[in-house]
Amino acid sequence: MGRKGRRGGDARAGAEWSGPGPTDTPVEVVTGAVDALVRGQEGGGVDLASARLADAEDPAWAGAAGRALLDTLLFAIADAWARGWQPTETVRHVSRESGPLAATVCAEAVTADLERHSAATVDPRWTEQVRALGATAPASGDQHLARLGSEHGLLRFEAVEVVLRLLALLRVLPPMRRLGPPPGTFRPGVNSSAPVDRGRLQRVRALLAKAESTEFPQEAEALTARAQEMMARHSIDLALVERDPEEPEAASARRLPVDSPYDEHRAVLLNEVAEANHCRAVWHRDLGLSTVMGFPGDVEAVDLLYTSLLVQAESAMRVSGAKRDRSGRGARRDFRASFMSAFAVRVGERLTESARATEEAVTAETGTDLVPVFAAREKAVEAAVDEAFGALTSSRVRGPSSAEGWYEGRAAADAASLGTRARLA
Repeated sequence: MGRKGRRGGDARAGAEWSGPGPTDTPVEVVTGAVDALVRGQEGGGVDLASARLADAEDPAWAGAAGRALLDTLLFAIADAWARGWQPTETVRHVSRESGPLAATVCAEAVTADLERHSAATVDPRWTEQVRALGATAPASGDQHLARLGSEHGLLRFEAVEVVLRLLALLRVLPPMRRLGPPPGTFRPGVNSSAPVDRGRLQRVRALLAKAESTEFPQEAEALTARAQEMMARHSIDLALVERDPEEPEAASARRLPVDSPYDEHRAVLLNEVAEANHCRAVWHRDLGLSTVMGFPGDVEAVDLLYTSLLVQAESAMRVSGAKRDRSGRGARRDFRASFMSAFAVRVGERLTESARATEEAVTAETGTDLVPVFAAREKAVEAAVDEAFGALTSSRVRGPSSAEGWYEGRAAADAASLGTRARLA
């Protein structure tokens, strides 16, 4: 498991900021307020700054204040990209720390930042993330504040305060490993990773979606089996075609959310899925993220399978948790935590067995020994992890405190669809 992310920023105690001066420009007012918030100064100076920036009596000042807020926000978003953050995880982090309203403002700023760049200089995967946020870029800073007021019922003063607090949060984002080119630096054929069959990927997603929605376990298992087989075969094909001892393929990385509750058990589940698919997962506990490193096809498989297994686990937990004990009480937190812990452990066992069986079947069919092929790829992945993270820390996950939850979780893991040709005993 990975080391914790650290929150940056200067939290040293200092003289309380008294607020903006009478001749301060809007940019100076914004900077002073954000500096004060970063230092943890929640006094009247920030309130005075919010009131000053919200003053709309003078149209020239109001327009300049709106521009200063939006321009500073766009600069903060670009700085987040320079620190290695990506659109989806930035908005998610803001939502975790400051709530959905701040996340909405952040998503709008992220969308506005995208529109500043030529489409040819933006990685398509980056554009896809931004479009998935579903936000509309504000045409101006004044429009941004007005929209917050009309759509969320905020006074102009309150809207300004939301933006200032968002700026303070973005200021202290910790540095992350850069996973791809930020907007404006993408060059087709230079930054692109190894190809993944998008048509096949769409079919896999469709199969998994049906597996998650069906009420019949046997149908779900058959659908997921087909999906996993398609991904496994694709991964093996790429490993055989692209192996080149003189110029080995580079490992890629992707960050996935690891949400509460039971985040440590979800992180274990992701780690098990990653290990079985020749990848490594590094958990950033404080940020609620895990970096999965491996070759592109394998990382895609980990993402899809982990997401599907979470859906299956939560569905099975709801069914098991609906049972009542002799006193009529439903499942307690210790039951649910033990359930998720057992599910993760048992899934790991099944995935290891399944991966071994699939590779043996391909070896028998093709006569190719896959052991040295995957050994070389795993060595490359380990080297990439060492280069990206250096020394990693690990911690012991809390053991189960509910025997009933543990056994129910193992049973659910045995019933889960992993993509094996036959269900494991």
